[in-house]
Amino acid sequence: MSHEKDFTGGIQSYIDYLEANKRHSSAKSYRDAWRSFTRFAGMERIPYTYINKRNLERYEGHLGRAGRSQNTISTYMRRLRCVYYRAVEAGEAPYVPGLFKDVFTGVESRRKRALTAPEMSRMMSAPVKGERLLRARLALCLMFLFGGMAFVDFAHLTAGNLGDGRLLSYKRRKTGVTIRLELPPVIGELAGPLWVEGGKYLFPFLDGEREGKEAYRAYVAALARFNRALRALARSCGVTSPVSSYTIRHTFATTLKERGVPVEVISELLGHTSIRTTQIYLKSFSLERLAEVNRECFESVYRPLPEAA
Repeated sequence: MSHEKDFTGGIQSYIDYLEANKRHSSAKSYRDAWRSFTRFAGMERIPYTYINKRNLERYEGHLGRAGRSQNTISTYMRRLRCVYYRAVEAGEAPYVPGLFKDVFTGVESRRKRALTAPEMSRMMSAPVKGERLLRARLALCLMFLFGGMAFVDFAHLTAGNLGDGRLLSYKRRKTGVTIRLELPPVIGELAGPLWVEGGKYLFPFLDGEREGKEAYRAYVAALARFNRALRALARSCGVTSPVSSYTIRHTFATTLKERGVPVEVISELLGHTSIRTTQIYLKSFSLERLAEVNRECFESVYRPLPEAA
């Protein structure tokens, strides 16, 4: 794969590479960053020399004033950095030490990503009316049971992934990591109402009849429908915290952390390629857990002073 001699050609070339490898979600992310940076620069073709410390800092300020979150800013900056350094390796852009050092490329911690245990319990067990909410609740329970499974993996499960119905084995679509889990008998009770007989996939989110970009668009639409159903389920259960498919995964990880499960075990269950990624998920304990640990620590050493005679 060859780069053109400017940033515009370089990112176009990389997006084509991602599309050819069916990495449509990543391609969209790079395309969004490209369009944003092009609008900021005000030119159709951007030379690599335009990507300097001053312009990167200006661009970061521009995104902040436009109301972009820190995580969005980081994503755009990392996309620019990836394309730029690929060009450096190809000898098409100058190497500038610390070029991206002064702009945000990290991950913003969000304490409220996970639900509390009582909130998740209500989502799982509170009475609901209507097939739409019932199916959303069953899917939520299964994704939690399947090791905090991401929706993209859940929606693409096939009969081959469940083997005899008790052993789950699948390869994460995002990282390629293989995950194997032995499932408890409750799997039949939860999954039964969602089974799709004779379909390509086990559960009724995708029809499996599309390929390439069309399949990706169908998945995006299915994810949006599922998130709307989850929000409706939350309202019906009296849960006011923001809820999405990612909430299930974060709540699973946080619940394990607060039960004292080692981060290495959590990382393996989630299918992360790096414990650092897991640590981002687990950036903060809940306020309640911190208060409990703080109290227990104090009470373990504190003894009331004897009253003065």
